[in-house]
Amino acid sequence: MDIFERMRKGELILDSDPEYPELYKALIRGMRITGELNSSYHTKEETRVIIEKLTKQKIDKSTWIVPPFYSDFGQFIRLGKKVFINSGCIFMDRGGITLEDGVFVGPNVNIITENHSEIPELRSNVYAKPILVKPNAWIGAAAILLPGVTIGENSIVAAGSVVTKDVPDSTIVAGNPAKIIRKIKSE
Repeated sequence: MDIFERMRKGELILDSDPEYPELYKALIRGMRITGELNSSYHTKEETRVIIEKLTKQKIDKSTWIVPPFYSDFGQFIRLGKKVFINSGCIFMDRGGITLEDGVFVGPNVNIITENHSEIPELRSNVYAKPILVKPNAWIGAAAILLPGVTIGENSIVAAGSVVTKDVPDSTIVAGNPAKIIRKIKSE
């Protein structure tokens, strides 16, 4: 496995790794592309083209990202159809971020797949765990999703919440750490 595969598998990546320069180049690439995105006005279509360059994937025309948008990497972001990402979001995606169809992401949301060792001598190094947001979930303004969580289908993460554990389908969570408030009302 190369450094990117090992990173996606959750291995602690040391800055002394012989392949680290490849990872560093990818990080610089992501920052350069998001810098281009955030440096001036772009139409919805122009924004989509820049995000396609960042993620190295085709983005459906029904998906809309409102800049500014920040990512330290970008290559492990996967976006479904009819995804909406509001302004000021930060996606740290070394572990992989998947937003399935119909996901809404409020402004200033942080989706963070990366973490550091609690061992002081290793703390400057990073390991990652993927984040999955299932169809039609809504992530409220300024919420934070931490490494390894899954947000269930149709669920709502209340504004300002910090999600440290999986959220079941059709559930509202709120708080820090986020706790279940109730099931989604159905008609």
